[in-house]
Amino acid sequence: NFVSLKNSFLYLSCYNNTMASFDIKSEIDKHELTNVVDQANRVLKNRFDFKDANAEFKLNDNSILLTANEDFHIKQMSAVLQEAITKRKMDIRILQPGKIEVANNAARQTIDLQEGIDKDLAKKITTLIKQSKLKAQAAIQGESIRITGKKRDDLQSAIQTIKDQKYNIPLQFDNFRD
Repeated sequence: NFVSLKNSFLYLSCYNNTMASFDIKSEIDKHELTNVVDQANRVLKNRFDFKDANAEFKLNDNSILLTANEDFHIKQMSAVLQEAITKRKMDIRILQPGKIEVANNAARQTIDLQEGIDKDLAKKITTLIKQSKLKAQAAIQGESIRITGKKRDDLQSAIQTIKDQKYNIPLQFDNFRD
C-alpha cells in the first residue's frame, strides 16, 4: 500500500507541476530580407522608368537605404519594396520609413527595420494578459515575452486576445510547450 501511495503521489506531483508556455517575439528573417532586397533591385534593373535613375536598394544592419536621382523615384521604389516583401510572405509592418531627403541631384530615404518588442509594448501585453482574467501569467524576458499557464486552452485564448489587439509590429508565437 505504501509503495502504491508513494507512486501515485509522485505521478500527481509531476502532473501538477508541468506548466504549458509559449514565447512572443518579433523577429526578422535576415536571409529572407536579403532575398527581398535582391529581388527589388532586379525589378529596378528591368523597369524602363528606372533606366537612368541610379536607383538602388541597400540593406544595412537595421535599415534599408533607398537611393535615386529624384524623390518620385523613391516613392515608386517604396512600392516595389513593399511588393517584394509581400511576395516573400513577410509582414510589411517591419518597415518604418523615414523622410525623403533631396540634395545635389540625389534623393535618399532610410527605412528602419522594426525588430524586437520594446519595453512599452511588453508592458502593455503583460497588463492585457493580467486584465483579461485568463489563467495565464506573462513575464518579460528581454525582447520577448513568456506566457505560462496550466492548460493549453488558456494559452490559446491568450494568443487570440493578443492577436485581437492588432499591434503595429508583427508578433510571432514560438516555443509552444504543453
